[in-house]
Amino acid sequence: MPRIFMIEDDVRLAAMVRDYLVANGFEVGHAETGKAALGDLQRNNADVILLDLMLPDGDGLDLFKRIRALPEGRGAAPVIMLTARGDPADRVVGLEIGADDYMPKPFEPRELLARIRVILRRGAGGGEVQSDILRFGRLEIDRGAHLARLNGEETALTSHQFALLVALAERPGRVLSREQLMEYARGEPQTYDPAFDRSIDVHMARIRAAIEDDPKTPRRIITIRGAGYVFAKAQD
Repeated sequence: MPRIFMIEDDVRLAAMVRDYLVANGFEVGHAETGKAALGDLQRNNADVILLDLMLPDGDGLDLFKRIRALPEGRGAAPVIMLTARGDPADRVVGLEIGADDYMPKPFEPRELLARIRVILRRGAGGGEVQSDILRFGRLEIDRGAHLARLNGEETALTSHQFALLVALAERPGRVLSREQLMEYARGEPQTYDPAFDRSIDVHMARIRAAIEDDPKTPRRIITIRGAGYVFAKAQD
């Protein structure tokens, strides 16, 4: 049974989310503070972490960094950030530092459930055995292992960044808009949100840094001004 760990100081909201997720087959842990969350994650595994950005004992973005720094990969689970902040820049910052998704408050529990399931399917290879590897010269994209290699070395991509890379690499030569990229990566239609546009650009910069010889003059992922991005079959 997948374990969802929620870091949220709103006890009523946490109880509502817990009851809904438990009814849909999940185990749910909960902490109201960052200190309690770090203690729980050091003792227990989590398959997905739900992280509120506004906590009584610190900022959620700082806590995210501390979670990722936990030893033995204790804080490596995908993270969905929950925020009541109105500034889209806060969401972009969260995605930029490595979060897998975000949801603005208030949100529908059904949408949260859908996003959790997408992340879990992504981590499990979509529920199917996928041993095929996409090869582009020195770049290998292993969809079964859910990782990319450059010159045989694993790249440092989040699960969301890997999903975006796969969305492009499976459609080489085709220009994909930001909305299409989000839809392919998450497996569900996306409504327009300016924050998503900016977050896509941030993720693309991170992907380029991982797979391009010179991210400032990319040969793999090309920006098409006013249209989106295209994956080019560059020759190594």
